[in-house]
Amino acid sequence: MRKTLPLLLLATLTMLVVGCARKPAPAPMAPAMPPSKAAEPPAAGKKFTIGMSQCNLGEPWRVQMNADIKAAVATHPEIEVIYKDAQNKTEQQQAQVREFIAQGVDLIIISPKEAVPLTEPVAEAMKAKIPVIVLDRKIQGDNYTCFIGGDNVLIGREAGKYMVKLLGGKGKIVELKGLETSTPAGERHKGFMEGIKGSHLEIVFAADCKWLEPNAQQEMNSALSRFAQIDAVYGHNDPSAHGAYMAAKQEGKGREKAIKFIGIDALPHEGVKYVEEGILAATLQYPTGGKEAIEMAMKIRAGETVPKTITLGTRLFTAQNVKSGGQEIKAGG
Repeated sequence: MRKTLPLLLLATLTMLVVGCARKPAPAPMAPAMPPSKAAEPPAAGKKFTIGMSQCNLGEPWRVQMNADIKAAVATHPEIEVIYKDAQNKTEQQQAQVREFIAQGVDLIIISPKEAVPLTEPVAEAMKAKIPVIVLDRKIQGDNYTCFIGGDNVLIGREAGKYMVKLLGGKGKIVELKGLETSTPAGERHKGFMEGIKGSHLEIVFAADCKWLEPNAQQEMNSALSRFAQIDAVYGHNDPSAHGAYMAAKQEGKGREKAIKFIGIDALPHEGVKYVEEGILAATLQYPTGGKEAIEMAMKIRAGETVPKTITLGTRLFTAQNVKSGGQEIKAGG
């Protein structure tokens, strides 16, 4: 038995060795690999980022411009807009443009507070190969991609012509101007002077109201205290005309009923409403250009060439035509 046991053990070991030799070795495990990008959900397309610098949101018209941009962007999920409010501070708007450049946005939309100070920041954006759409107020020169705005000279001229008609060609006028360092203010004054040329209308009081209704109301208070006769007020925007009306009403002498007030902008809830209520004798439409800015941005994104200048139309709203949507004014008409 002692000899048999070692023999049995030897045989068993031999069988185990042979069996192991015949059994195929397991395949080596492949190293862990990161998931394939193709296996991942497709990433959304890169957003086309637009930096929008609004000179201020203290004017209803500018609030409407931003609203028009937002409405247009709502149909383009591939666009992302970064909105900034310069709060009527030139230095802040300069910094905003430069911040957009540093962020590497794909396009900049700017409605400048002033022409000269914003010219250089826009030039820096163009040098950085960032297209720039300028809205409403111009900068100096033409170093930008596209300018979109109304014909302020035409609008001012039509305001002057209608003022002559209202007053029968003679009267004393208060002119409440927009910010005089902005291009629309200068152009609206120039056009108005062309419109009243040859008449006996006289501007007896003028002030820079910076487009703001409280400023206009304060300046109109000064005019009312100085002049016993004021036949009409030309406000460079509807808030200025409305501020003048409120000053005349609060004076308590009933002069708001005799003075004719004309404004510009014609927002449905503002200027057009004032005409319907009999507060303004007339208002002229000044489109915001927000919708058109996004249309041009999409063309630029697609690599298309866009016009250097896009001039928006205007309409005259008076008590006689306000219910029918105003009267279209054409250049040279």
